[in-house]
Amino acid sequence: MSLKTNEIIGHVGTVLTEGQKKRGILIHAFQKIQEEHNYLPEEELRKLSKKLDIPLSDVYSTATFYKQFYFSPRGKKIVRVCTGTACHVRGADKVLDKIKDEFSIQEGETTADLAMTLETVGCIGCCGLAPVATINENIVGEIDMKKVDGVIEEIKK
Repeated sequence: MSLKTNEIIGHVGTVLTEGQKKRGILIHAFQKIQEEHNYLPEEELRKLSKKLDIPLSDVYSTATFYKQFYFSPRGKKIVRVCTGTACHVRGADKVLDKIKDEFSIQEGETTADLAMTLETVGCIGCCGLAPVATINENIVGEIDMKKVDGVIEEIKK
């Protein structure tokens, strides 16, 4: 990983100490690592800690503060089922149960083959299409028990 601190933080770098500059690029480094591996592997965080001369505990402390970073492998497809009020009322729990049964996983888990990670979210922002899920960035709305089979097939592709 080649990170040039001054290039990343720009002009602000002239008023920061070297330690502050190094800490300032942690989030950017986490994003790059996660983009490459789909999570933050321990070995990569150890390398980052050594490269930036920041204690590993500080690296983990920063990474765990943000919900967007993950510490275990995630699936190629991230499936998020909305469990907000509108989706709940219109049967999101049945959709979620069907997906969990089909892939033999629970919310927050990843299939053994790393094909899919299942998550729930409080709201996707498409309440008029309830119940709603996303497959990676694709929104699937108005999922009834007939449509859920198509959603499952889409996940399996």
